[in-house]
Amino acid sequence: PEKNDTESGSQRIRPVFEEDPVFRRQTSYQHAAVHIPTDIYEGSTIVLNELNWTAALDDVFKRNREEDPTLLWQVFGSATGLARYYPASPWVDKSRTPNKIDLYDVRRRPWYIQGAASPKDMLILVDASGSVSGLTLKLIRTSVIEMLETLSDDDFVNVVSFNNNAQNVSCFNHLVQANVRNKKKLKEAVYKISAKGITDYKKGFSYAFEQLLNHSVSRANCNKIIMLFTDGGEERAQEIFHKYNEDKKVRVFTFSVGQHNYDKGPIQWMACENKGYYYEIPSIGAIRINTQEYLDVLGRPMVLAGEKAKQVQWTNVYLDALELGLVITGTLPVFNLTKEQNGKINQLILGVMGVDVSLEDIKKLTPRFTLCPNGYYFAIDPNGYVLLHPNLQPKQIGVGIPKVKLRKRRPNVQNPKSQEPVTLDFLDAELENDIKVEIRKKMIDGESGEKTFETLVKSQDERYIDKGNRTYTWTAVNGTDYSLALVLPSYSFYYIKAKIEEPITQARYSETLKLDHFDEAGYTFIAPREYCNDVKKSENNTEFLLNFNEFIDRNTPSSPSCNTDMVIRVLLDAGFTNELAQNYWSKLSLDGVVAQFVVTDGGITRVFPKRAGEDWLENAETYEVSFYKRSLDNDNYIFTAPYYNKSGANSYETGIMVSKAVEITINGKLLKPAVVGIKIDATSWMENFTKTTIKSLCNSEICGCERNSMHVDCVILDDGGFLLMSNRDEYTQQIGRFFGEIDPGLMRNLINMSLYAFNKSYDYQSVCDPEEEPKQGAGLRSAYVPTITDILHLGWWASAAAWSILQQLFLSLTFPRFLEAADMEDDDFSAALPKTSCITEQTQYFFENDDKSFGGIVDCINCSRLYHAEKISNTNLVFIISDSQLLCRSCDPKPLMQAEKPETDEGPNPCEMVKQPRYRKGPDVCFDEAKQEDSADCGGVSGLSPSLWSMAGIQLVLLWLLSGSRHCQL
Repeated sequence: PEKNDTESGSQRIRPVFEEDPVFRRQTSYQHAAVHIPTDIYEGSTIVLNELNWTAALDDVFKRNREEDPTLLWQVFGSATGLARYYPASPWVDKSRTPNKIDLYDVRRRPWYIQGAASPKDMLILVDASGSVSGLTLKLIRTSVIEMLETLSDDDFVNVVSFNNNAQNVSCFNHLVQANVRNKKKLKEAVYKISAKGITDYKKGFSYAFEQLLNHSVSRANCNKIIMLFTDGGEERAQEIFHKYNEDKKVRVFTFSVGQHNYDKGPIQWMACENKGYYYEIPSIGAIRINTQEYLDVLGRPMVLAGEKAKQVQWTNVYLDALELGLVITGTLPVFNLTKEQNGKINQLILGVMGVDVSLEDIKKLTPRFTLCPNGYYFAIDPNGYVLLHPNLQPKQIGVGIPKVKLRKRRPNVQNPKSQEPVTLDFLDAELENDIKVEIRKKMIDGESGEKTFETLVKSQDERYIDKGNRTYTWTAVNGTDYSLALVLPSYSFYYIKAKIEEPITQARYSETLKLDHFDEAGYTFIAPREYCNDVKKSENNTEFLLNFNEFIDRNTPSSPSCNTDMVIRVLLDAGFTNELAQNYWSKLSLDGVVAQFVVTDGGITRVFPKRAGEDWLENAETYEVSFYKRSLDNDNYIFTAPYYNKSGANSYETGIMVSKAVEITINGKLLKPAVVGIKIDATSWMENFTKTTIKSLCNSEICGCERNSMHVDCVILDDGGFLLMSNRDEYTQQIGRFFGEIDPGLMRNLINMSLYAFNKSYDYQSVCDPEEEPKQGAGLRSAYVPTITDILHLGWWASAAAWSILQQLFLSLTFPRFLEAADMEDDDFSAALPKTSCITEQTQYFFENDDKSFGGIVDCINCSRLYHAEKISNTNLVFIISDSQLLCRSCDPKPLMQAEKPETDEGPNPCEMVKQPRYRKGPDVCFDEAKQEDSADCGGVSGLSPSLWSMAGIQLVLLWLLSGSRHCQL
């Protein structure tokens, strides 16, 4: 519950909250706030004492902020579950979520788990004998599930059940990393545990020790733990402990589950003799607290290590519980340094301090807009998980908090209080190859280096794959376990640093951004970047333009609140794109062209004429536009298929985009500062195509690509396998659709003939769409292949020497002549899925090699289809002519899917992945034993454990020392 409200007769006060632009929520810097888990009685003596002695932290928090005003959340998480955080902020808006149960417990948060103890090798041993059936078995299952939730990706775990024999509950036959996928597999297996047979502790513990002592597999190599869940028994299995654990390197924690009359002595003895702890779980209400208090015991060596253990640890990426988005946290354990009356050193961990660092803030420190759209930074942690990577974009599904208001504050963030850590491996964030595997290992090991190589690059919209050269440069980040890398294509080693000398020129260029200028110079979009602190950002382009123009009219680019280089660059781009529109586009009349456009590195998108810009659907942020980024990586003209709309809307009506990068070379330095292009009308293109490809004076049955021919199918596909043009009206409605869904037999043949290659990958951050039932197509016989000429005349512009020269290039794009026959086949298509969080499989297709011509036969059951394919020079297109599907319907109609689809098995099989685990590196220091540790306190009563009572006494002393009569600030 949240402790922000005044209650009668209490010491609570009501903070005055104000909207905070940094946190984008209401805060109060005068106070800290406290959160207490729902299942802990807030009036208990321990909690009240904790509230008082931690109140002294308020002044520490405030001093920290005075020294560093950029600090975000400062949090102390107590071992009892209390969380004190600064600045104070309402935990949840009860008016929006009146019936939601708050399940937040700071001890379950990723940063607390990683900061409270060294990594763990945990073997969970489950009694599955006949005596644990019924309610006891249900309690054991739930307890094991909760225990798994206390583990992070730094830990390793496995679950073993035993009766008169011992066996793994899942496909894992050794310890595996406690990541989300492996824990899910274990949870599924735990639910299937059944009770039968008799209890044989010797068999169970022998099996457990053998796995823990197996050093041939990847593991944490730190705290070794056996967690026994049982209803009790008479056996102590002394000889097993004597054989495997005489030096007590393995801690044994035992849990007596359920209400029964069995002797608890033997399993309590197991815990006490092996430096562990004994707990009782008589009912479901005791599960959460008793499955996490083992961290207090594991923290003892850390406490006794003193200053050696006082090291800041940095966490994996996770979602902040108070809507700050993706964060990493620096943690520091807090120890009880008092001594008991007998002089013994205290060995209790009081909790963990944490300070958040927002990934958004880190991104602001990186010079994104000088790297070009295809350049980026990323960092990885010792597990190989990325942060800062442009592909780290978890799509959140709401868990308890509705979307009202939250969208304005943090898009893509809903209720992260119960979300899993955000873990995306570098090799899953990018398309994996052997060189990247090597780079990942070197980065984890803290090495520095540089490597240039050709790699596959997935497009922004995830429909295409391009081949591009990239230079990776990496080095370790001092004072952390992270390693940082910079990735650049060859054309972004340098960037344009523009200048505007004359205020008149600045004014003239800024004038082209005015709305009343759109009629003559085209509709203009400006990327929503932070050009100046005083320019209010908006997702509405018109509103943002008005804000930008209003500021520029009153200020110069060199204003202290502005990023001068960014402002000058966008103004220059505005000026030169305006000249392009007025001097060239306005004087051209191109049949079938619905729009001409230019997209610049500086953030300008200009679409001519104005009416075409009003229907423009591309992102105003040019660095996130797929066709723009693809054009930079390719020397050809890039044709981009419209998105096929499965709901039935005519997506082809939006037009087919053709684009090409502007290349300039200054003193031998290659730059690509812009992309220019046109949109062509698909219907006009098809009419032109069918007219110009019909053989004149033809008296035969087949005279070319006649419209709706019964004999010949003619199509043009792009390099992703998407349909761009066809001579069949029924196909025209499917422009933008993957051809494997339209004609799967022919598409499979094109793959087998090596025209297309494909790459399969998994998206671990998906929100899924379901599939539809397939539709069928058909095929034709031989045909005569015609020519296509003079379909397009494209006007391009280029600039040089800091954009001081502007010239017009007129290029004629001529399609080659084809003299053979081709064939096509029929297919099914897939549909949309419900919105749910899932892992999806993605398949992208691309041209496998540089060969130009391909031909063959599609053999079906009782017919065949001849086809010929020819790549169109200087484009990413292929022309295919084939026997019509209508004449050969017996081919396999099963569609070949490209669109991402939900994986029924939730991605790659974890059982196979653990056989070849990816390289990772554990912490350099491990605190898992201390000679002076007193393990006599090993449990023995249900309910509040002795460690908590001793903590209560310590807190009373601290209360007297620190607080005096201080009121509790909440």
